[in-house]
Amino acid sequence: MAERFVRGNDRLAGLLSDPDTNERVKTIRVEMDQADRVHAMGLAAVRQAAHLTQTELAQRMGIKQAAVSGLESRGDVLLSTLASYLAAAGAKDVVLTARLGEQTIEVALPATGGEQP
Repeated sequence: MAERFVRGNDRLAGLLSDPDTNERVKTIRVEMDQADRVHAMGLAAVRQAAHLTQTELAQRMGIKQAAVSGLESRGDVLLSTLASYLAAAGAKDVVLTARLGEQTIEVALPATGGEQP
């Protein structure tokens, strides 16, 4: 026998009517919002540590100020974009560090041709 069609919004409302599911969803949303703020503060903190405004950094990157604002609030950036952002802020010898069990792995980001101070 075929299942009865249920609109997505109705299905979602039904799932969220369960208190446990609703609480889990709220918790996940709060965690996601916090992660977004930490990421945004991270890039903005780099720029601020370099004593640059978004407009100044944008000029160094050859992009518009609104694009810098977008980068600072975006949850995901390409490594090449991150490298350009950091180079424009004046960072040198940028290394990403990851811990895998007992090992620490370092990966150097390639230098970009962007203008540096």
